[in-house]
Amino acid sequence: MTTQTANHRRILLLGRNDLLEGMRVAAGLTIFGHDVSLVLMHRSLTEAETESEQLELLELAEIEPETTVPAMQEHLKLLDASDLGRLMANADLVLNV
Repeated sequence: MTTQTANHRRILLLGRNDLLEGMRVAAGLTIFGHDVSLVLMHRSLTEAETESEQLELLELAEIEPETTVPAMQEHLKLLDASDLGRLMANADLVLNV
């Protein structure tokens, strides 16, 4: 763990299986004052997901999701394996949804 206090952490959330749930969890974690990053993985967002309340929650929480999916690079920052590894190494906690 880095030098962050127990009450304030850098959290990386990997949205792999349920992207909507990943967005909801990421936004919720900011309530506790954590710095939260979200990486959407494995597939593009559906039209319903791009119009969802969860995406609005991310905006309110000031979380700008990133992605490892090349098809989404027009809308989100595309991460390569090195970028993702760096994010993981710098996080105090990595969660997978």
